[in-house]
Amino acid sequence: MLDINEMQENFLKQQNELRTQIETVDKFNTLELKLIAGVDLAYWKQGEEEYAVCCIVVIDFNSHTVIEKKHYRGKIEVPYMPGFLAFRELPLVLETVKLLENQPDIYMFDGNGYLHPRNMGIATHASFYLNKPTIGVAKTYFRVDKKTDYIEPYKTAGSFTDIIINEEVYGRVLRTYDNVKPVFVSIGNNISLDTAAKITMSLVEKESHIPIPTRFADLETHIERNNLIGKSIL
Repeated sequence: MLDINEMQENFLKQQNELRTQIETVDKFNTLELKLIAGVDLAYWKQGEEEYAVCCIVVIDFNSHTVIEKKHYRGKIEVPYMPGFLAFRELPLVLETVKLLENQPDIYMFDGNGYLHPRNMGIATHASFYLNKPTIGVAKTYFRVDKKTDYIEPYKTAGSFTDIIINEEVYGRVLRTYDNVKPVFVSIGNNISLDTAAKITMSLVEKESHIPIPTRFADLETHIERNNLIGKSIL
């Protein structure tokens, strides 16, 4: 088995190769959007082993109704390393995708995409395996470098500020409701930031400032994790 340093070197090489293929423009017709999938994971430990469950909830883009829910659980094989989260989560994500009966037009991740030191957060990394446009919507700010913080947008819904690092836009701080905490939107791949933000805004309902695909996926991970904790899952 590779040690941590060898893993990081291998992962870094993969990220640097993939980042050259990121497309920051819309590669789809927004008028034809039908289904959007929210993706999230939850972790827990059993003894010395770490496990996670991935939940995907497919939403009808126009009616906001839930079309289907799927989950897959398994052992985490990659240790936590800052900047390489996708390598821990992607195997479970892809196994969950195999269970879907409906084909989403876009995948929305509870996490980051382009807002990453090498622009390779989970939303971006996963796109190369899903072959679909992807969006990252994070609840908390991921500081790409020590010097760059974000500027709070106005308190009104729809207000935003862009996260600019070395004169490049990495993501967007988006206020989805009046006087609530913002979310942090970044493209995954094959989509523009403007479109990613518009889609995020269109999927927010009065119950929460989090878009419903990732909000429902997050809720499902907690339900499934509670059902699995303490049980033999292998």
